Amino acid sequence: MRRRGVFTEAGPRSTVLGRPPPTVIGIDEAGRGAWIGPLVVGAVAVPRGSLGAVAATGARDSKTLTARRREEILASLERCAVVRSVEASPEEIDRHVVRGRLNDLEARLFGTLARPFAPAEARVDACDANARRFGSSVARHAGPLVRVLAFHHADAIDPLVGAASIVAKVRRDRAIRQLGDALGEDVGSGYPSDAVTVRFVRRVVHREAPLPPWLRSSWSTTRRVIGRGTAPRGRTDG
Repeated sequence: MRRRGVFTEAGPRSTVLGRPPPTVIGIDEAGRGAWIGPLVVGAVAVPRGSLGAVAATGARDSKTLTARRREEILASLERCAVVRSVEASPEEIDRHVVRGRLNDLEARLFGTLARPFAPAEARVDACDANARRFGSSVARHAGPLVRVLAFHHADAIDPLVGAASIVAKVRRDRAIRQLGDALGEDVGSGYPSDAVTVRFVRRVVHREAPLPPWLRSSWSTTRRVIGRGTAPRGRTDG
């Protein structure tokens, strides 16, 4: 079982009279373990004094909410906070997985989302088994004055990170629906545990054809189901 961990930044931000109140940003991802489609990193940023407004939306771990409720909360978040997201394509994920660098990719995406806000504090859900190491990696991309708090299950503990998990989940789900619409297929959730997704991939991906760009070729599920793919370094989807 992963243990909760915390990383603290290199130094505190100064407070100067007349400057805007310090910004706090929460960051989380959706789709790390998915078989098809992008990995989406979501962020929610507010002045520290507005953290209560985020909590008042009902924001929490997106996995505990229905799809409809996630959409409702996202609409509320867009009215009371700044909401951003960024995607990593299956191709980009595969390039990092084969080198055993998936955590590095996520840390870079987290940090580059935070950097434009110059936040006083970034609260992130640690993707690495070592939360302190992940926080340190995010901080290198977020900027030298950002206090990074990285801990496991942050989306279940902190409403701001829970809000970010909703942004990531809703926007990934939309990307998967768009993929299904473009292909004229029911692609399911995109996860290897989803029988609809597995049947879809078996039906449309052929051994002789090039692997499609929406499929993660580095996943063990690809080699198991399709019979080919790119062998990664270390564990990806198990």
